Amino acid sequence: METIGPVTRRNATGPLRRLLWSRETARPTPHGRFWTYALPLGLLALAGLGLAAGAYLSENRYLDGLWIGVIAVGSVLPVALTLRLPLLAWRLGFLMLFLGSIQTGPYEPWPWNTVQILGFLVVLGRLAIVEDSGLTIWATTLSLIPVFLYAPDANAWGAAVLLIAIAALGDIVSRRRRTRALLAEKEELTELERAKRAVLEERTRIAREMHDVVAHHMSMIAVRAETAPYRVGDLSDPAKEELATIAGAAREALTDMRRLLGVLRSSSAAPDGDAPLAPQPGLADVDDLVASARAAGVDVSYSASGLPRPVDNSVSVGAPVDNEIHGGGEPDRVPTLGGAAAELAAYRILQEALANASRHAPDAPVTIDAHGHHDRLELTVRNRLTVPVPDTTSRGHGLNGMRERAELLGGTLTAGPEDDHFVVRASLPLTTPGEQP
Repeated sequence: METIGPVTRRNATGPLRRLLWSRETARPTPHGRFWTYALPLGLLALAGLGLAAGAYLSENRYLDGLWIGVIAVGSVLPVALTLRLPLLAWRLGFLMLFLGSIQTGPYEPWPWNTVQILGFLVVLGRLAIVEDSGLTIWATTLSLIPVFLYAPDANAWGAAVLLIAIAALGDIVSRRRRTRALLAEKEELTELERAKRAVLEERTRIAREMHDVVAHHMSMIAVRAETAPYRVGDLSDPAKEELATIAGAAREALTDMRRLLGVLRSSSAAPDGDAPLAPQPGLADVDDLVASARAAGVDVSYSASGLPRPVDNSVSVGAPVDNEIHGGGEPDRVPTLGGAAAELAAYRILQEALANASRHAPDAPVTIDAHGHHDRLELTVRNRLTVPVPDTTSRGHGLNGMRERAELLGGTLTAGPEDDHFVVRASLPLTTPGEQP
């Protein structure tokens, strides 16, 4: 992108250094059906023009065969190079402006043969199209030196006007191309910003609806459960404990809801937004999850082997803890599955599976098996079927959410009836996709 600022000596001579001796990177060869036929035909045409230039030099100048060959090849070689190496092509063409005028015949109107003149004009135009304006100005200025040095006075001014006109036209094409590229880039950025804004607006709307509807009802459940012993008299102690458990579960759900709302609003909020920085639940919290389900009346049996030790998943931890086992053999505990994300996925899968079991089979016992292997963690949740399994069209988002959590970590999850039980099986790798175990 061009900038406006004070012109320094380095800014002014930088294009000159690049024009004369900086190393040039070859441009890619054009592809397409047109170029498949155009390139070999163009090389064949250049070979014919080179022979024509050699015949012209043999008839009009007293040169030996070596010099005729050098000038003839030098008349067409820059054109062959200009497609991929425009700077090298100009350097060779500029050198040939001096070599090509050797022993000009008395009847030649120009000190260069016609093929060389046309070829150099093509090279200069190509250079002006693909390079910036500063380099084009230097190339045009240097090209005028041999014109005024070797050409007659009358022809020199005409040739100078022609060179400047071709360079100016090429520079106009180059500027239009850069402008179109900048406009396309700006339009793409605008579309990305528009899409991002639409996503943020949708997230904000979802967060607002969740806050206004779900959070309100959860708050009412908690308040009513907490105040029920004072509003309703003669409640037994078990009933009071049950109401306290309901209130605690509602408060915990409200905490999770506020955390989710903070995530939804975090991208559009200030850097110090109000997203809670509480630790996410992990495998160490599964015992509390099971105890909560048992308190709600669900018959849950939980067995675990090879699970990791409790890990602090709070945001203050700099990097995920890696409990890698060294020395071989089956470990008595597994690594932390790459940190908080994998432990959170395992916890949420078990949470959703327990919720589904208590909702669809409230009187059936539920068994949870968690077993850690060297390279994976396997979770199995099994409950006896008490009602027919609904078809997939009537299922909610819970199973899809569990499956997505597993797949994000590169794992798998299956859920479905087996004999007279409904079984959820999840396999979570110990490293996330793309990491080395």
